[in-house]
Amino acid sequence: MAVKFSEDVVPLSDLKVNPGKVVGHVQETSRPVLLTSRGRGVAVVQGLEEYEKTAEELAFVKAVAQGLMDVKEGDTVSLEDAKAALGIE
Repeated sequence: MAVKFSEDVVPLSDLKVNPGKVVGHVQETSRPVLLTSRGRGVAVVQGLEEYEKTAEELAFVKAVAQGLMDVKEGDTVSLEDAKAALGIE
């Protein structure tokens, strides 16, 4: 999902004039659009499916990082204890 600056950077005024065009572009390309005001980025318009996918991936990466930190700090349980806690045997 590489941003194409020639297509994916839109002035905020363009969004105000024709929001359907901006949303349509996002849906067609599956790329986010950067909204600018006075030449500076102010917001991103992203498709819902891409947003949800990104949020799920971020949550997964955070969980993995937390798990690695727990292991490094010795905050672990045995397999037997984990099974017992989950009611699996």
